This record gives sequence, structure tokens and C-alpha cells, in this order.
Amino acid sequence: MTKPNTKLPPEMSEAEAIEGAARGDTECFRFLYDRHKRRVYSVCLRMVGNVEAAEDFTQEAFLQLHRKIGMFRGESAFSTWLHRIAVNVVLMKLRKRGLSEISLDEALEPHEEGGPSREIATQDPNLAGSIDRLVLERAIGKLPPGYRIVFVLHDVEGYEHGEIAEMLGCSIGNCKSQLHKARTKLRTALMVTHAENNRRKSQPRTKSQPELGSSEGPDTNAKSTAA
Repeated sequence: MTKPNTKLPPEMSEAEAIEGAARGDTECFRFLYDRHKRRVYSVCLRMVGNVEAAEDFTQEAFLQLHRKIGMFRGESAFSTWLHRIAVNVVLMKLRKRGLSEISLDEALEPHEEGGPSREIATQDPNLAGSIDRLVLERAIGKLPPGYRIVFVLHDVEGYEHGEIAEMLGCSIGNCKSQLHKARTKLRTALMVTHAENNRRKSQPRTKSQPELGSSEGPDTNAKSTAA
């Protein structure tokens, strides 16, 4: 059972909220939920590309947080610790749904270039600029699972390699390798899309004209005038 706090300080610090939530204070936990829910949802959404699933995973992440918050020791930033919970929830759920029947290590090291596609976003300076956001999101959606996870956490959410390695339980070198591969695949996909769009634009457009003798066109107008 959790104990409600009837008098919540107007300027509670995160550290105080964590301590209170660990004691079972519902208002302190709500403070943490309100503070972090949008970013946790953003991480989940970019990992799965589905609004409904992202909402479910976000709720599950906070249920896990409610059960485990007493284990937080402050050895890393609270947001990093929470996001690691969220990432693990998503990975476990995806495996259970059969979308990625692989371990976390295997997800971070895809064996086949054409393997299962789940993804994440990035903001490599070489990719930024005139690229349409929808085109970028589609390209992100075609990245392999491990690439997407590292890409989203680093280039979208702004985490350092050390923090990501801690979240995913992998080495910093592995994290950097996955990010490089993700950027390379994304850049290639965007170049192909850009070339295809340019080719379509360069093709001459044909104007549809009414066929001779049809009920539309000059004959119809002539009848209207005569009338």
C-alpha cells in the first residue's frame, strides 16, 4: 500500500521526490511521473513506431519504476536509470510478440543486413537540412532494432555513449559502432529517396485533354450557347 502525502511542497526537488516515492508516497511518485512521462513516451514511440504500443510500454515502464524505485542508489542520473527500464520493457515486449526473437546482445549486433526492421532517429549534421521530416521518419523506421535503439538514444534523446552503454548493458565501443552503422544506413536510404524524388520531378507531366467527340468540351458549350 502507498501512503498519500497530503501536503506536497510547492518546489520539491527530484531527489526529495525519489526518496518520498521509495517510501510509498503517491504524490512524490506522481511528481516523477509528470516530470518524465513525455520523454519516456518519446523514447518508446521512436523505438516501436506505434502510438498505442508506445503508450502501453510507457505505462509498463512506470509500473516497473513503482516496483523498483527503492533500488535506485543514485549511481547514475535518475533519468538514465528510468530510461534503461523503459528500453528493457520495450525489448522484452517486442521479443514476446515475436517481432524480435533475439537477445539484447544480438539486437545490438544484427547478423544480417536484411534482418528484422525496427528503428530509431538521429540528427547527424550530414543528414540535417533540407530532408523532409516524414522522409526521415520513414527511413528511421527501416533500421534494424539495435541500430534504431542506439540512434534514438544518442542522436534524438541526447544521451552520451557511456549512458547508453549503461542502459543497454553493452560496451561503449559497441554503442559507437552501432551508431556509425545506423547513420551510414540512414544516409544511404535518404540519398536513394532523394534521387528517386528528383527523378520524378524531372519527368514531364502530361496534361489530360478531353477526347474528340466526347459529351464534354466545345460541342457541349456550343449547345449551351445555341440554347
